[in-house]
Amino acid sequence: MLANAELAQDFNRLNQQHKELVAALLDVVNIPPVRVEVEATPQGNFRGFDGGKFYLVDSGSISARYRGRTVYFLEEGDMLLPDIAGLGNRDVAVFYGSEAGASLYSYPALEFMQRVFAEPAAIKLWTRLLITYAGMMLRLTAARTHEDSQATPGFEMFEAGDIIIRQGERADYVFNLSSGSAEVLVDDVIVGRIGEGEIFGAMAALTHADRSATVRAETPCAVVKVPKEQFTDLIKSNPATIHSLLIDMANSIVNLNEQLVGLRSSARRPQT
Repeated sequence: MLANAELAQDFNRLNQQHKELVAALLDVVNIPPVRVEVEATPQGNFRGFDGGKFYLVDSGSISARYRGRTVYFLEEGDMLLPDIAGLGNRDVAVFYGSEAGASLYSYPALEFMQRVFAEPAAIKLWTRLLITYAGMMLRLTAARTHEDSQATPGFEMFEAGDIIIRQGERADYVFNLSSGSAEVLVDDVIVGRIGEGEIFGAMAALTHADRSATVRAETPCAVVKVPKEQFTDLIKSNPATIHSLLIDMANSIVNLNEQLVGLRSSARRPQT
C-alpha cells in the first residue's frame, strides 16, 4: 500500500507484514483466481469491479478514492477488500480505479471466507491481517489529523528484557505480537511464553480488570497495539477473532498446566 501522505517507518513495517499475511492466507485458502485486466479508470470503479469479490494486485496499482480524493494506492501483493458501504450512496462510497491500468486476480468473497472459517490456520492469518490493516488505517488517519489532535499509538518495538505489559497496570490495549517472542510472568515467576502471531492482553481489556501478569520481551519484539474499544468492535463484527483468541488462550492454559505438572514432579522427587 502506498499512502497519499508522509508516514513514519512503522507504517512501512506494517505494510510489509500485511503483504506477507496476504500471501500466506492465499496459500492456505488455495482458490484458483480469475485474472482481471484493468484499464485506466479516470472516475468511478474499474470495469469488472464486483463488490462480492476480493482482488489481489498482480501488477500496476489501484487507487482508493473517497469523495473525489485519493486516499491510498494498492500495489503488487496488496489485497482489495471492497468497502462495506458498497455503492448504495455514491456520496459515501469508496471508488477503486487505476491511473495507468493494472492486472488483478479475483476471488469469490463468499467461498473465500467459507474456506477461511473452515481452517484454523486461515482464521488466525485472517485475524492478524485485519489487525495489521487496522494499524495501517490508524496511521493514515493520524497523518491527516492536525497536530493538536491526539493520535492513537499502535505500533512499538521492544528490545529483549523490555516490559511490554506490567502486572497490576490498567488494561488500555490489546496486543498482537508481530515478530519475536515474549515471556509471561506472574509475581516474577515465568508461567508461559508468547509466540509470533499471538494475541495477548485481551482478557483484562475485555473484563476491565487490571493486568494479571507481566509480559517481557524475550527477544526483540514488534508489537501492534489496538485500543480496547476498537478491539471490542472488531470481535463483535468478526467471529474469527474470537476463534483465534480461544486458540491462543487454550495454548496458554496447556503451557501453564505443563509448568504446574513440572513443579509438582519436582516437589515429589526424593531429596538426596
